[in-house]
Amino acid sequence: MGLNDVLAAAPDYIPFLPKPKPRFVTEDGRRVHGVVAEFATPADVFHAAEKVRDAGFKRWDVNTPFPIHDMEEAMGMQRTKLPYIVFGHALLFVLLAWVMQQFMNNWDYYIVVQGKPSEDWEAYVPIMFELAVLISAFTALGGMLAFNGLPRFSHPLFSSDRFLATSDDRFIIGIEADDPSFDPEQTKKMLADAGGSEIDLILDDEE
Repeated sequence: MGLNDVLAAAPDYIPFLPKPKPRFVTEDGRRVHGVVAEFATPADVFHAAEKVRDAGFKRWDVNTPFPIHDMEEAMGMQRTKLPYIVFGHALLFVLLAWVMQQFMNNWDYYIVVQGKPSEDWEAYVPIMFELAVLISAFTALGGMLAFNGLPRFSHPLFSSDRFLATSDDRFIIGIEADDPSFDPEQTKKMLADAGGSEIDLILDDEE
């Protein structure tokens, strides 16, 4: 999930933010969340994921009762940018910790300790290290939640009994209506051609 996806999905998991106008609605005006299809075996859902990836879809997911080896490659998932964000914040706070201690020891409250020069950086290492570790932990946690669209206490898929069965013995692929390549009928046909069954349209009744 990239930064643009995070911003677009923000109304889904932050209360009171207005949702953008839906791309597709039913005849009675209900918002279409997407389409889900069921697959019989792990191999079936794996090969179907490859076909969905090759079809150019970006906003979709695979739900299974257990991890499937190499599913990330089948879905075309890219390596997360979170480590670079964490590293950048760590470097920033190392610099801020050095500046803070320089200011405190040389201008704000100058004290000579055992005749040692107050500007030497070696004495500042413990605080620099601790702040880097602290901000890295908070950035990793906050970034993980943001990139995964969490916290979110409800989801349109929760209304589907078929989706809820993925915690037991079902294999599901769901494609969101916000995907640029999404078209209800064409998407259903593509999932059916990929071996999907019990293809359902999922509505989003939350406003």
